Amino acid sequence: MRALQLVEDRRLEAVDLDPPPPPGLGEVTVAIRVVALNHIDVWGWRGMAFAKRKMPLVIGAEASGVVDSVGPGVTGLLPGQLVSIYGARTCGLCRPCREGRDNLCEHVAGVHGFHLDGFAQEHINLPARLLVPAPPGVDDVGAALAPVTFGTVEHMLFDNAKLEPGETILVHAGGSGIGTAAIQLARKMGCTVITTVGSDDKIDKAKALGADHVINYRSDRFEGVVRKLTKKKGVDVVFEHVGADTWAGSMLCLRRGGRLVTCGSTSGVSTSMNLMQLFQQQLKILGSFGCRMENMADAMQKMAAGLVSPVIDTEIGFDGIGTALERMESRAVFGKIVLRVS
Repeated sequence: MRALQLVEDRRLEAVDLDPPPPPGLGEVTVAIRVVALNHIDVWGWRGMAFAKRKMPLVIGAEASGVVDSVGPGVTGLLPGQLVSIYGARTCGLCRPCREGRDNLCEHVAGVHGFHLDGFAQEHINLPARLLVPAPPGVDDVGAALAPVTFGTVEHMLFDNAKLEPGETILVHAGGSGIGTAAIQLARKMGCTVITTVGSDDKIDKAKALGADHVINYRSDRFEGVVRKLTKKKGVDVVFEHVGADTWAGSMLCLRRGGRLVTCGSTSGVSTSMNLMQLFQQQLKILGSFGCRMENMADAMQKMAAGLVSPVIDTEIGFDGIGTALERMESRAVFGKIVLRVS
């Protein structure tokens, strides 16, 4: 079967691998349909943050597929069923797993495409408990974007930041995959959405998704514009995933008692912070990683209801992966690049 492997830094190869054996107890063989690319793939390609990785490594951390066959003891899944795949290999036994707090698993074996072979391969055996069935009305692209693109945002905005209707939110990098999802989800619940983008050609696209105000951070200091738009009060929530480059400005954008929720650090993992500002303004900083499987199900129900839609920049085949990663690295995309496997 075909697969895409990272064989060394900045070098990917399409290879032929042996197909997986028949699924074991509690397992399902999934025929992968679509892999959605993320910055985790760019980091791996660049050789960043992979202390435990072993190459060659099959890439791909976010995907959908169709159930090909089921192993003994599997119920609730049938051959031909479209599923969204949870990207972390959780234990399923610890207290957080039993309580549905999947991303707090105490014995996680790793993340596919990061520590473990990923989903850019034609078939893979997975525990059935890591598969979330797609409801009618959701296609394989939508199901592929549920685990990271929409699930991460659901977890950030609703589980952690507790975003409420009528609040004002600043969404950084509105042209990114999770940025496009955050704009839609916040706008649909009646929030005022301010977003940043890196080029003028993304302004109208962000507005079309529902952003009320769009700031080109390369030509304007976003914190100054946000303070002006909010009449110096600041926003209720900052959706942060850029990191060091925007951190100080993000803190200045918060109103008293505001919440900053962060899931990423694409511009750097370290920054400094004004502690007096933190406690005097009674700000809340919330770290968020991944999502719960319930977030994936919720996101797909919203897709099925027509409340949100995946924003696709480009669909590629195996031969387009190098160019796709280069475009992501340069932040030239708007929305997601997806890899069609089958």
